[in-house]
Amino acid sequence: MANSGINARITPEGTMEVLSRHEVSLLKDKSKKGLYDLFRQCALAVLNCGNESDDSKAIMEEYKDFDIKLVNQPRGIKLEVINAPASAFVDGEMIKGIKEHLFSALRDIVHANSVLVKSSGFDLESSDGITNFIFHQLRNAQILAAGTQPDIVVCWGGHSISRQEYDFTKNVGHELGLRGLSVCTGCGPGAMKGPMKGATIAHSKQRINNGRYIGISEPGIIAAESPNPIVNELTILPDIEKRLEAFVRTGHAIIVFPGGVGTAEEILYLLGILLHPANQKLPFPVIFAGSKENESYFNMIDKFIGGALGEEAQKRYKIIIDDPIRVAQEIKSGIEEVAHYRRIHRDAYYFNWLLKIDPLFQQPFQPTHENMENLQLHREQPVHILAANLRRAFSGIVAGNVKDEGIRRVEKFGPFEIHGDKSILDPLESLLESFIREHRMKLPGKVYTPSYRIVN
Repeated sequence: MANSGINARITPEGTMEVLSRHEVSLLKDKSKKGLYDLFRQCALAVLNCGNESDDSKAIMEEYKDFDIKLVNQPRGIKLEVINAPASAFVDGEMIKGIKEHLFSALRDIVHANSVLVKSSGFDLESSDGITNFIFHQLRNAQILAAGTQPDIVVCWGGHSISRQEYDFTKNVGHELGLRGLSVCTGCGPGAMKGPMKGATIAHSKQRINNGRYIGISEPGIIAAESPNPIVNELTILPDIEKRLEAFVRTGHAIIVFPGGVGTAEEILYLLGILLHPANQKLPFPVIFAGSKENESYFNMIDKFIGGALGEEAQKRYKIIIDDPIRVAQEIKSGIEEVAHYRRIHRDAYYFNWLLKIDPLFQQPFQPTHENMENLQLHREQPVHILAANLRRAFSGIVAGNVKDEGIRRVEKFGPFEIHGDKSILDPLESLLESFIREHRMKLPGKVYTPSYRIVN
């Protein structure tokens, strides 16, 4: 049964007030060449803020009567929403933060698809071209702030976490905020919201009135992880690979909280990049942080990384348990080292140009059954390339768990099959089984049916 919603016309505030005729036609085009389906999906995700579901297919079906239309006017554009989630409104008026997120989605989709992708100046087949594209996308979204000291802490972690874990992330965010640091996350709930909430209180205590709470998402995941209301700078990259690169190019340090396969994917992406020979001397503070109850979780992650990628990978991060103050102090100190390194190497504070990223981490991976089965999970390859392939395995599982297209593929063809060396697959299977036992695959109360099958 379709969900009854609210109809309204929305006027933009300060962004995307005008569109060209070509852009309007693309946004109205319901064919595969058009942008209508993409914009509708992202718009619904933004408007669905606060509703607890991580099944993008179920969300799209619940609001199958939702629609969004562009209304041209002499003074600019308006958006008309039909059967929109009622939670996005108060007394018939759309919540201001949600309205900002809605027009941020419009801005990024238009910029990525009708401006940059069509330009001959952006070679999305080359490594430098992809990085250049990401730079322009972030600059257009006003994420890159010149004239400021490094202060952006990227926080990764699960959307499906316990209340105790959430409170810990909030405490860490509070300590970061007390030290004047900004927070960047994947913009969803759980460990993506907690640090921002803690930082807002701390910024208020320190009378910081321009605190930055940056959310970086992508169309495939945003429906399952709708932007939380604290995000005041939202940007949507075209795919997961560009989203991950945006994190490491923009952030000056990374904290990893407990999570599931999505968090494991992020860890493998980060370590794979840092293990590249060109990045050996590049300072990039990484801390795995959790409460005392999470110590076994990080021991398990550390053991998996050691078994799959070796001791060098384990040297690229610190594990700090039950000590939010120390986490913040280490991050603050690490960012000062980053600032010094970039200053003497004349690299920008606002974008990490010096970081070398192998093309295997940049090219979009399509999680089809064939591609998942053909992943090269063996030891006869450089360790950073093995990390890239393991990252793709986790990316496919994420798709099968929460992304609309991935869910439909698994429903039609069965679980993804993952093949490889026994020495890699055995610890991988153990890690995934622990995620299932600890309810890290889906939100609490949801029954999880594995979207994958390990084949030794």
